[in-house]
Amino acid sequence: MRTIEQVRFTPSIPRPERVAAYARVSSGKEAMLHSLSAQVDYYSTYIRRHPGWEYVGVYTDEAKTGTKDSRESFQRLLADCRGGKIDHIITKSVSRFARNTVTLLETVRELRNMGISVYFEEQNIDTMTAEGELMLTILASYAQEESLSASENQKWRIRQNFEEGKPWKGVMLGYRLKDGQYVIVPDEAEIVKNIYADFLSGKGVEAIMKSLNESGVLTQQGFTWHRSAIMRILRNYAYTGNLLLQTKFRENHLTKITRVNRGELPQYHAVGTHEAIIDLATFEAVQAEIARRAEKHTKPHTRHTYPFSGIMTCAVCGKHYRRKTTPTGPVWICTTYNTHGKKACASKAIPEPTLIALAEKNAHRGQITAVTVEQNNRLTFTFADGSESREVWQDRSRSESWTDEMRAEVGRKTRERMNKDA
Repeated sequence: MRTIEQVRFTPSIPRPERVAAYARVSSGKEAMLHSLSAQVDYYSTYIRRHPGWEYVGVYTDEAKTGTKDSRESFQRLLADCRGGKIDHIITKSVSRFARNTVTLLETVRELRNMGISVYFEEQNIDTMTAEGELMLTILASYAQEESLSASENQKWRIRQNFEEGKPWKGVMLGYRLKDGQYVIVPDEAEIVKNIYADFLSGKGVEAIMKSLNESGVLTQQGFTWHRSAIMRILRNYAYTGNLLLQTKFRENHLTKITRVNRGELPQYHAVGTHEAIIDLATFEAVQAEIARRAEKHTKPHTRHTYPFSGIMTCAVCGKHYRRKTTPTGPVWICTTYNTHGKKACASKAIPEPTLIALAEKNAHRGQITAVTVEQNNRLTFTFADGSESREVWQDRSRSESWTDEMRAEVGRKTRERMNKDA
């Protein structure tokens, strides 16, 4: 007798397609940012309401150029695709995704190989269709040429301004750009004058930087001062009331790399374009002093790399320690403390002999791969096998901290005081 058994199949429910959107605006202006916000709202609603779709998110970039690969959210989108989190991407247009044909096609092909499609709304192109890549190649080439045309138009406008002696840069301490001309901001101009005067009086760049930070004076953008900011001011020819234009240029419209103009393009020297903050004689004296100091401190021998270079970290601020030669001998000091003082980092300098002695004490444990300098004179040595050793070092006594020159100077001052009292 034949037995027939009824088999019931449970219908499989297809997994919803995981969908993300990418949006970008090329300017941080309020209108553009409003447009970006509107795009985010549109895509979020559209994906959530679409049957069979699972909303992943909207990836957005602001004020970035489509010719560069440094767009953070775009790179995060690609990383999530590689991580298997996305099946489908929606974006407004080819030009929003990328204006470089090569980059666009490489990205789309990589996504296709992972089974991920991209849909461009304006062009109605789905990269998974047979004709999708052909249309994409044509439109991407057009977008790239459009980018080149916009770049050339921008260059032409800038060159016209240069020929008329108009500045390109609108943000500079001491000036504001008004109707194409620099106008002095009195309070900021005084800061510039003081920087020049302090430098010519013999003050170092780091001393000037520390003085400004300790006084609570901020840069034009509202940040604390760094050495590079002081040097930019000391080398800025525009403070003389004259302009040297097109000293730099962009390599091309795709890479956007800035190059120093060494004769590749004409430069423009415009005289008396605005009121000077620094007279020409003072500016030239500062340039000569910069060159003199650079020559004085330039050493003919190559830079040394010491055993602790790059492996010592300050637990207070997170910066590296560096070797510094002092009147009492070499020490290892936190770069923040050395540059900005104790207010910025309450760490301590460690005498090199002390550091070497502690390292030799642990030499049997193998190669030291890291040294963490903690408060209360504590050090943590980390070794190649991952083990650690904690040590406490002792401060030098006052007598050890004094050199023969320091003792001689104190003796001289004591004798002078006694002779004056007699």
